[in-house]
Amino acid sequence: MSDLAAMDGVASELQLERHRVELTGYCYRMLGSAFESEDAVQETMVRAWRSFDRFEGRASLRSWLYRIATNVCLDMLKARERRARPMDLASPVSSSSPLTPALPEATWIEPMPDGRMLPSGGDPAEVAAQRDSVRLAFVAALQHLAPRQRAVLILREVLAWKASEVAELLDTTVASVNSALQRARSALAASDVTAGDPARPMDETQRALLARYVDAFERYDLDSLTSLLREDATLSMPPYELWFRGPADIRGWMLGTGIGCAGSRLLPVTANGSPAFGQYRPASDGGHEPWALQVIEISGDRITGINSFLDTAHLFPLFGLPPRLEP
Repeated sequence: MSDLAAMDGVASELQLERHRVELTGYCYRMLGSAFESEDAVQETMVRAWRSFDRFEGRASLRSWLYRIATNVCLDMLKARERRARPMDLASPVSSSSPLTPALPEATWIEPMPDGRMLPSGGDPAEVAAQRDSVRLAFVAALQHLAPRQRAVLILREVLAWKASEVAELLDTTVASVNSALQRARSALAASDVTAGDPARPMDETQRALLARYVDAFERYDLDSLTSLLREDATLSMPPYELWFRGPADIRGWMLGTGIGCAGSRLLPVTANGSPAFGQYRPASDGGHEPWALQVIEISGDRITGINSFLDTAHLFPLFGLPPRLEP
């Protein structure tokens, strides 16, 4: 390869890489899986790289990449069950309920680090809308849509593409895009999954709420912890199907089957546009071992959801969390 060709190759790769984060966010909304979305973006980049010399510029590079990414995601979604949250699969149970069998990884909506899918900077209103559209409840709601409807809704209402642009990307008509968008809106409205309250930037009240949560959890003061919960707050623990609603059952579980969490330490991260923590439980040698990636949902001055994802072998490296905390 000549020096000029090598330079052209590097330049092309840099052009493609500039779009990786936003493409990851798009694929994550489509697939509901952190790891599948990164695989989809990598496949998109490989396909784009291989055909970059045939890119004729009739559309923007960004539009071309979204076309490739959409086709990759649609291929991955063929003959695949939708991912869900425990709240989508079963009714809440009491704190005395036995632990249910773990379900396969492919069952669940997975958490995703903000930094891998949300572009930094930009207009505050657009940033808030982007954060809102990757919350766990909204991503779960999207999974109720047929794949092409899902793509239309994300492109039109999350990314604010024009109907004509979406029609060109999907090789269809504006009328078909508008029809798909209407059906997608109706399907979301009819589903039992709600997107929840709009996300807003953390304020002093919510930062203080999180500080009290960390303090109460690490002291394992369940009276203080449950006083921070809204009356309909939930606790879920994928890969287990069971989940709890209300401070009483959450407290009962944490003082019963979940008592091993006493003495835990929490390290802050961000996930799905929400505050999150790596939870480490006490180890026999005095250190702390990974137990869960907690994604905390907040509304106003109360916690509405504690989502504890227990697949720490995969999630802690993804979030840059240490493999253990030493004494």
